[in-house]
Amino acid sequence: MDYQLVIKFWRKSLDDEAFLATLEAELSQVLGATAALDGHDLSAKEINLFIFTDDPRSVFRRAKDVLDRLGVLHSVSAAYRLVGGAQFTSVWPLRMARKFTLP
Repeated sequence: MDYQLVIKFWRKSLDDEAFLATLEAELSQVLGATAALDGHDLSAKEINLFIFTDDPRSVFRRAKDVLDRLGVLHSVSAAYRLVGGAQFTSVWPLRMARKFTLP
């Protein structure tokens, strides 16, 4: 898989991170063999979920349905990069105002 999709959750807009286990389980079912979940990292300001895939835009569209159903889509931004790359391409929100970065 050539791309890494990163879904970023802003912690101040979430009640807690307890939803992560449910989210990862649901994403695994929905995405199947088109993606491989690679865990997440936690910081004081954000939670980043990492997904390897060959088609990041399609994978995010399917993940977006799960995020919406779990009620966390409002607190998400997402972008992808080539595995090992540094430059991200934003996929959500559609009109991203700031540059996507990792801590």
